Amino acid sequence: MPEISQPITTPHPNDPTSSNDSLVLDTATRLAIERTRVAYERTIMAAIRTSTSLIAFGFSAYKFFQLDPIDGRIGNAPPRSSILGPKEFGLTMISLGLLSLFLAWFEYHRDIRTLRNEYRLLPSSSIGLVAALVAVLGTTILGVVFFNF
Repeated sequence: MPEISQPITTPHPNDPTSSNDSLVLDTATRLAIERTRVAYERTIMAAIRTSTSLIAFGFSAYKFFQLDPIDGRIGNAPPRSSILGPKEFGLTMISLGLLSLFLAWFEYHRDIRTLRNEYRLLPSSSIGLVAALVAVLGTTILGVVFFNF
């Protein structure tokens, strides 16, 4: 038997005693809110994956061009005449990865805050921990490349 959903009851906008916490939402509305929240989380996860890829590619390119082509050991690169060398390229890619992560994080928080203002019973997420770990890792790698460790 299909479930009979309860009607949406909304408080009157001018009623000061009303609260969003006491809303009784029908099943379709609750699931729509959950789908929206999960879509926001998928979006931030895609941004985290993209940022991680940019950071890893920048660091890999930097380290790859540090290798000595004769014996494979890391050595000092010869002086170059170009503007964009391996270090600058790596710094640019890592910085782009961190910038995209921070922009996506702020957008995620804005969207979740808007959703939470409408529906106070929205569950919390631990996606912030993942984004923070990637940000710390990316910042550490940026420091390694910048200070040439």
